[in-house]
Amino acid sequence: MSEHKKTITAISWHPRNPDLFASASTDNTVIVWNVAQQKVVTSMKNMKSPACSLGWGLHEKECVSFTSGRGPLYLWNYKIQNGFTMHKEAQNFMSDICQFRWHHKKIGKLAFGHLDGSVSLFCPGIRPQKHVLRPESLEDSDEEDPVTGLEWDPLSMEYLLVVNTYSGIRLLDSESLSVIMSFQLPSAAAQVHTLAWINSAPGMFLTGDTHVGVMRLFSVSKPTPIENIRLKKTGFHAMTVFTTTPGSGQSNNSGNSQVDNAALFSASNVSMPAATSNTSKFALPPAHALCTFLDGGVGLYDLGRRKWDFLRDLGHVETIFDCRFSPNDPNLLATASFDGTIKVWDVTTLHAVTTSAGNEGVIYCLSWAPADLNCIVAGTSKCGIFIWDFGQGKVIKRLNEHGKSSVYSVAWNQKDSRKIASAGGDGFCCVRQVDGEMVMRYKHPGPVYGCDWNPHNKDMLATGCEDKNVRVFYLATNSEQPLKVFSGHSAKVFHVRWSPLREGILCSGSDDCTIRVWDYTAESCILTLQGHNGPVRGLLWSPEIPYMLFSGSWDYSIRIWDIRDGACLDTVLDHGADVYGLTCHPSRPFCLASCSRDSTVRVWSLSPLVQPLEITIITNQPWEKSLVNPELAYVPGGPPLLVGKTSRDLRSQVEKLKDNQRDWILKHFSLLFASPEGASNLWELVDVIKGTSDALLSNKYKNGIIHMKHITKYKSAAAQEMQMVKVIRQKSSIGSPKYEEKLREAANIHIKLGNIQQYCELMVEVGEWEKALAVAPGVSMAYWKNLSERRADQLLQENSDLSVPYCVSTGNVKKLTKFFLSRGQLQDAFLVAAAANEGSIKVPNTPRSTKPVHNGISGDDQEDNHFSLLVETSEELANWLFRNGTPILAACCHLAVEDCQKAMSKLLRGGEFELAASVGLVLDNVKSLTDTGFLFLARRCERIGHWDLAVDLLKMVDDSNIPLAQLCSRCAASMTEINSLHEKKSFTLINASFQAGFPSMDDCILIADQYLSEKQIEKSVLYYLMSTTPEKGLEIGLKEVKARCSTLTWTADDVFPLLQILASVKTEKLQHHVCASHKNNLLGYCAYVGALVAARRHYDVIVGPLLSHTLDLMKRPDVDFPWSQSLISSELDAWNLKQSLLFNSGTSAPVKKEVSMTVEQQSLHNDFIRKTGTDTWLVEIGPDILSGSGLPSHSDVHLSVITSERIQAS
Repeated sequence: MSEHKKTITAISWHPRNPDLFASASTDNTVIVWNVAQQKVVTSMKNMKSPACSLGWGLHEKECVSFTSGRGPLYLWNYKIQNGFTMHKEAQNFMSDICQFRWHHKKIGKLAFGHLDGSVSLFCPGIRPQKHVLRPESLEDSDEEDPVTGLEWDPLSMEYLLVVNTYSGIRLLDSESLSVIMSFQLPSAAAQVHTLAWINSAPGMFLTGDTHVGVMRLFSVSKPTPIENIRLKKTGFHAMTVFTTTPGSGQSNNSGNSQVDNAALFSASNVSMPAATSNTSKFALPPAHALCTFLDGGVGLYDLGRRKWDFLRDLGHVETIFDCRFSPNDPNLLATASFDGTIKVWDVTTLHAVTTSAGNEGVIYCLSWAPADLNCIVAGTSKCGIFIWDFGQGKVIKRLNEHGKSSVYSVAWNQKDSRKIASAGGDGFCCVRQVDGEMVMRYKHPGPVYGCDWNPHNKDMLATGCEDKNVRVFYLATNSEQPLKVFSGHSAKVFHVRWSPLREGILCSGSDDCTIRVWDYTAESCILTLQGHNGPVRGLLWSPEIPYMLFSGSWDYSIRIWDIRDGACLDTVLDHGADVYGLTCHPSRPFCLASCSRDSTVRVWSLSPLVQPLEITIITNQPWEKSLVNPELAYVPGGPPLLVGKTSRDLRSQVEKLKDNQRDWILKHFSLLFASPEGASNLWELVDVIKGTSDALLSNKYKNGIIHMKHITKYKSAAAQEMQMVKVIRQKSSIGSPKYEEKLREAANIHIKLGNIQQYCELMVEVGEWEKALAVAPGVSMAYWKNLSERRADQLLQENSDLSVPYCVSTGNVKKLTKFFLSRGQLQDAFLVAAAANEGSIKVPNTPRSTKPVHNGISGDDQEDNHFSLLVETSEELANWLFRNGTPILAACCHLAVEDCQKAMSKLLRGGEFELAASVGLVLDNVKSLTDTGFLFLARRCERIGHWDLAVDLLKMVDDSNIPLAQLCSRCAASMTEINSLHEKKSFTLINASFQAGFPSMDDCILIADQYLSEKQIEKSVLYYLMSTTPEKGLEIGLKEVKARCSTLTWTADDVFPLLQILASVKTEKLQHHVCASHKNNLLGYCAYVGALVAARRHYDVIVGPLLSHTLDLMKRPDVDFPWSQSLISSELDAWNLKQSLLFNSGTSAPVKKEVSMTVEQQSLHNDFIRKTGTDTWLVEIGPDILSGSGLPSHSDVHLSVITSERIQAS
């Protein structure tokens, strides 16, 4: 949703339609959006000035109001032609408007907050009040005190809460024009930037500070804060409060999962309670505050539990101009932004690790120091150049050779760490030593926008200039004149980039919307790439594929080019604005990062472009088919080949190995192609399962998902390192003081008499559990344990973190894991279950029994029970991660408890087929699922035309006869090519005369006839489909399918295998007029049986559409099915009703009594379920969830064959 071209200034949700909201921007546009449809409803462009505030009134359903400056207030009914009017009274103000708010109950009533600190009030039938209730301290003064917050009391018709920057918070009576309450902040330096009422707590509201992330809770009856909660170091940007968790009541589709909706927000460890500035035991109201901060952070804070449900700590709030991966730690990505900060991100988690202090103006560019120096040089708009020590978190050097001019590009020489080059608006490209000593100043006739060091020559430097030329300088000559000047662009040249793989080749991007490729040796332009519709900014060469070039443009696109012939291989339009920076992961050359004016960094997988390479390695092909020298890889029309440093280093290491070469190759080349998120963690868990020594595990292993045998070891070490003491305040319900005092007096008497148990019970009654538990062992350990369990149960009921130590001390692991699961703290639940499994949490022995009984389980059975609990908990965490689009991390959870089958299932269901195949081969204990991965990969190879690779994959599968025959049936090529493919097979057929492979297409007819005479229908159909007469196979197969479906007891098992064979017929044959009736019948059978298979595999959302599709097909001419349209229609109605009832039963939504299934509908549904049969599918059932590059890009258009609608990510 990226229609705005500039910064968004205001946003407002429709008060009655949750799918609509309006936004305004500095591009002088107001847009109304429909979120459900992800589209613009309407827009108003070319306004005189950008709107500073907007809102929806109650007077008209489709009316958006907005204003700027000193008014007027515009009213826009976007449903009516010429529906644009002005508010008759809300105009000609004496001070600029900061914001306005319509009253939520009184139609037409609204309030304005002004720059001078005053308020203006309007109400139908009452005289307008302009610029009233200005803070007393500003009376008779021209000073400004902007209104930063303005909210009507949700329970009042007259009360208005107002925040001024300097004068603080006031509660106003809009009728009497009086100040009801002025609220006091703890210090004069504190300022409030945002506020929100808490609807679930009448009279209470929250505020967020301007300079520090302190959230304060106020009550209208008290002038000082009830509670001060420090959430972050940086100030608030905005805040809104939900009285319940957003999205509550929605099913999470997790079957019998114990996890409630809180789990939808975070699977992280429990957040530390926010620091409070007082010692109050005040119970905070149940509400969630969605907070955004000035440093780009965003989080959802649970006020009642005093913890973050979710927190993304840092982020950019403006255009990101540049991004670069660290050469020392390749998973670190640095970004430079208009907001004046550098942020460093961990791409394995997509979280910001650290940020620079800011206040640098606009940061246009950055470059990492080579090797392990851990420094970044950055160029700014007005503050010159600075070097930031990432490790120390401070600026260690400032360089000002460009004066006040902007620095558009910096480049730290990767071959000579002493030299840094910079390009500036003053017309110079400067080369200096790190210590600041100037080496050379290259004068240009205009501003210099780009500079880049030649990776093959440490003294050669290229620049791009305003004068449309590219220049190459040679530092060793000590001459200020360029060695070469390349002309050809028709507008200014921005970035220039040398090829890392082909010496003497460089490229340049220009405002003329083209990229030119130059040959330094030939002194000429060898190629001009055209296709962008805006100035070109981002440029990047592939570090592995010598002909692959990436570009980013102001037309919002990233283009991937083949410079052998100038073809554009792919265009990606997912960014919502200009694309500025492009960079490649140093150790994963097919992982690309990009940054944009849309203030996002996006990480891409390029593996689909070079998919044959990874499959070549999986199928154990000779090195010559994947790794060659650059010249061989540059052959026009040839396949992609690896020639970069990373792949060469891997090959060199392989050749030094004596043992386990195959496993090592699969692991490390898999990492070469895999995305950063979770792949390293997955392979280290595979290493642990295979018996690798702990000493060989990386230092980062302990920060990921850990094998069950390591959890206690590493977490205990981490706890000791942190040396952190959690201070948690207990809150208790206190009754009548006099009554409690009497109980305490009675307790004191009992303890003096030695009646310890009576003392304990009385102390429990007044809520002083700690005193009772301290002396309970004096009665017996059994009594202490009983009392501790009672306390744990009470705290669990209150959903309190204080229950944790009591559950641990009594060994009540099951209750504790259930508690964590219910709160969505899945990793905490996993940690507790793992600790219990290792024996770190034990049931305390009591004198009654040497083998204690806990929850009905004897001590002898505790170990097995704890392991099963660990497995259940790991599965909960895995399912959560899988649902949230991280199948690799989900697989890690299963491998942590050595459940290899489910780990493979998660990878397959998540579309990580290459990774699943490699892991399966190394594990060597999940052959069937590994074969499934090969089958999926073979289909991928078919789609991209690599039939030979598909064959190689299928030959690795057990019982590959039928899949190979289906592949040959689908092959769309000439008869000669298909016959050649037939001959490539090397497995034994039943007919001995063709032991070397499949026969030719003509000979397949003879074998098909033979099988038909023997009544072997499947084999007969298979050979007909491979022959020159596939229509005969269709006719025989469909006739057999109809016969099987005509029996009273048929199930999907009876016809599904045959339909899979029939579905492998060539598409062009099916489109032929001879096969018209066969086509409709085949589609109908596939749709109906597909619905049955989808139902048994729990792909519930597509069952209904498949049945509807079946009905549509049955209306076509020349179709012949053994069931009626009325039957399918009734089954569809019964299915939809059943799904509706199941959905409602899993939510808090009320179900009308009259909505229920009739006996006939239940019978139809039961028979439909019976027909689904028994699935032998080895992959775990449930919806498949793809993420990242597995999803259709926003720039792709894929239409569903069922709904004919565009497939998009949800």
